[in-house]
Amino acid sequence: MKAFVFSGQGAQFVGMGKDLYESNPVAKELFEKANHILGYRITDIMFSGTDEELKQTKVTQPAVFLHSVISAFCMGENFAPDMVAGHSLGEFSALVAAGALNFEDGLKLVYARAMAMQKACEKTPSTMAAIVGLDNATIEGVCSEISSEGHIVVPANYNCPGQLVISGNVEAVKAACDKLKEAGAKRALLLPVGGAFHSPLMQPAKDELQAAIEATTFNKPKCTVYQNVDAQAHTCPNEIKANLIAQLTASVRWTQDVQNMIAAGATDFTECGPGKALQGMIGKIAKGNEAITVHGI
Repeated sequence: MKAFVFSGQGAQFVGMGKDLYESNPVAKELFEKANHILGYRITDIMFSGTDEELKQTKVTQPAVFLHSVISAFCMGENFAPDMVAGHSLGEFSALVAAGALNFEDGLKLVYARAMAMQKACEKTPSTMAAIVGLDNATIEGVCSEISSEGHIVVPANYNCPGQLVISGNVEAVKAACDKLKEAGAKRALLLPVGGAFHSPLMQPAKDELQAAIEATTFNKPKCTVYQNVDAQAHTCPNEIKANLIAQLTASVRWTQDVQNMIAAGATDFTECGPGKALQGMIGKIAKGNEAITVHGI
């Protein structure tokens, strides 16, 4: 069975999507539609801007979304998923590609999400850190031990075995990193991000995005969608909306997503979007399973 997965924030690079724009009329039409919806030429930044311009909140998330969705659409009949999933931001791309959201509404929600998250980041000094080479239970225990009111650190992204990202207040994350190094982590690295994504500190963004999601029409997708919040397959529009709202403050259970997709019969994974991060993660999650193939477009 074929699974298509969609990239998250951080995979962007200058030049992304330019080849699609120049070679495919469907891609060009969708990119120009996006320029109109956003009110600025995001294509100029994506194709020939600077790294700093591409890192702007209002640009990064829509850019990754556009590259991912348009890549899938340009496959035509070859885009025939039995199931889809997306990592964090990529869940919006997966929902559009699977037909649960139309292109215009998906882009508007992604832009609203980006701006709401930026506002939340500006309220409280916060960050994230990647923990490598330690089991999940130990990381969860340290986060629980350190966390208190106003001093939050939680598991944010379960990326693959031996790689978990934590998120929270700057001092809490730093304290957790120190303890996790003492506990045997190979690495505990602060990430160059502006806030504590997928933590309770994103509650203001969640409240803001909830209104936008609830006002948007969702359809039944053409295949099952594995969502980050519970790593389960969903096709009910109301369940999908509720999980999408919850996602901003909940952990991204990517390891469990992939494991459950494999358990459901997925043997062929295709990453849609810039970069190869998900391909690497899936390779580690499915390590030893020779029946699994992983590639990108």
